[in-house]
Amino acid sequence: MNLKLRLTITQFLEFFIWGSWLISFGNYMFSMGMGDKIGTLFATAGIASFIMPTIAGIIADRWINSERLLGILHLLGACCLFAASRATGFDRLYLCMFLNALVFMPTIGLSYSVCYSIMAKNSLDTVKDFPPIRSWGTVGFIVAMWIVNLAGWGTSPNQLLLASGFALFMGIYAFTLPPSPPTRARKGSSLISALGLDALVLLKEKKMALFFFFAVLLGICLQITNSYGSAFLGSFQAAYPDSFAVRYNNIFMSISQISEALFILAIPFFLRRFGIKTVMLMSLGAWVLRFGLFGVGNPGPGMIWLTLSMIIYGMAFDFFNISGSLFIEKETPPKFRSSAQGMLMMVTNGLGAIVGNYGAENVINHFTENHVTDWPACWFIFSGYALVIGVLFAVFFKYERK
Repeated sequence: MNLKLRLTITQFLEFFIWGSWLISFGNYMFSMGMGDKIGTLFATAGIASFIMPTIAGIIADRWINSERLLGILHLLGACCLFAASRATGFDRLYLCMFLNALVFMPTIGLSYSVCYSIMAKNSLDTVKDFPPIRSWGTVGFIVAMWIVNLAGWGTSPNQLLLASGFALFMGIYAFTLPPSPPTRARKGSSLISALGLDALVLLKEKKMALFFFFAVLLGICLQITNSYGSAFLGSFQAAYPDSFAVRYNNIFMSISQISEALFILAIPFFLRRFGIKTVMLMSLGAWVLRFGLFGVGNPGPGMIWLTLSMIIYGMAFDFFNISGSLFIEKETPPKFRSSAQGMLMMVTNGLGAIVGNYGAENVINHFTENHVTDWPACWFIFSGYALVIGVLFAVFFKYERK
């Protein structure tokens, strides 16, 4: 089989597994009477993102082929997801999904590492050839969302069974990939180096410390609509039962992922035209609109506002992540760049996601009475939060355009 096709399948499967449940799981928890614990459960991904990718990276660098570790982790994930599909109480469901997060979150980085390693050994240009391969990961995520929705599994444990089946297949498939042996980290390297935390020294510089501080604050926004978006749309079942956004909420939410894929293509133009800081501010402004449009929208006469919120998500998500990564690339010494990029992932998808999920849970539970949530009040609070962060970023983060 063509090598690029094999790597494309790897990325497709990797994100298909995630897309099978990530967006619809909040609605499933509401249907199970666990709506007040959604943030607690989704925070497991943040906890796992904070600790596991580094540990998995060390294992792959020192002791085991990356493709084998990728396969082992997915096989374990298949077991966790299957067990979660059988869980009826929150404690057991939480344990299963927490264990799944611990083994799944490091596979995202590992899948990239495997692709890079195989491409390098076969003289492929990673800069040119990997982005089209990675784009099929987004396609896989969207396809999984559509299957779950069209099959009527949005409030069913079958979404977890679907993810489990594909995780099992991915686990087996990973073992058939060309070998990516350990790089054998040099002896005598410090624990800080082994953990990928060399870039902590950069925090002594005010500009870098401010950047990572705001990265944490923005990371709080990243997963809120993924955690609660489907449940929010499901809350309109009684008022708008025939609305497309209610009946096919996963498909409707997938507009956000399509937008994300398209906005990536627009980033070079915006960076050249406006510079990194302005593009980051555009991201923060887009988060204000993302939440605010949810607050004013509904699946009836307010459908246009919900649709615009889905479209604006691409700018909100991509513009800070990509621009932030580029900022690190330009502003850190070469020996710290990989570590600094890892820190950015830890503070946004790790620490920020943990705080964001627990914070959103508290806000939403506060505005929920007799199982009825005042969703506009919640979305406006999140929108106001993003606005405050945007103003503070504009005032305090100094960066000369280059």
